[in-house]
Amino acid sequence: MKFLASLLHISDPTLPIGGYTHSNGLETFVQKRIVHNRETAQEFVENMLKYNLKYNDGAFVKLAYEATESKDLKTILSLDQECNALKCPKEIRQASQKLGLRLIKIFKRHENFELMEAYEKAVQNREASSHYSIIFGMYASLLKIPLQEALFGFYYTSSAGIITNAVKLVPLGQLDGQDILFKLYSIMEKTAQETIELDRDLVGLCNTSFDIRCMQHERLYSRLYMS
Repeated sequence: MKFLASLLHISDPTLPIGGYTHSNGLETFVQKRIVHNRETAQEFVENMLKYNLKYNDGAFVKLAYEATESKDLKTILSLDQECNALKCPKEIRQASQKLGLRLIKIFKRHENFELMEAYEKAVQNREASSHYSIIFGMYASLLKIPLQEALFGFYYTSSAGIITNAVKLVPLGQLDGQDILFKLYSIMEKTAQETIELDRDLVGLCNTSFDIRCMQHERLYSRLYMS
């Protein structure tokens, strides 16, 4: 049962890594009235799962997981650089790096892994950028969490964070947020399976509109979130 405890821990939306300070572009969508009620909020989260995370951060969780199983630090560093290059909006790139560093700080106090120590040294030497999805995938593998469950956990914590922000920003009722989360269970499960089977050539599929909205966030008149 240890892997279950590890899964619950690493995918806990309240894990103190600073996720609550980032809206991942949602704040722009709300200010532009693209997301303005429960239906559009649900559509935003669904689209984020199916058309962005599956091809980007979710895919990097899977690839980092597999490279960690092979103890292949060279591939992990290459994935980290690829992930960094694909994050065009500065705020999103910086947020991913900060979340990753804080995730290491939490788990290294209790879990020591030679491969993770080597990766952290690469970060210190500026050979890697500490992206959250890479570190999540590495820890999921090192903690012996099955890949399907790890991906579901990653999508769950990502969705729960977006929904929490939507409740505050739109605003929505707390029960509205929970209704959205319930409706996303099957989509998370399906997306996790699709991520496992994803063609490597599709990793990094561009989401131009999302990137533009994230870039616009830097210049919003008023902001509650860092990204």
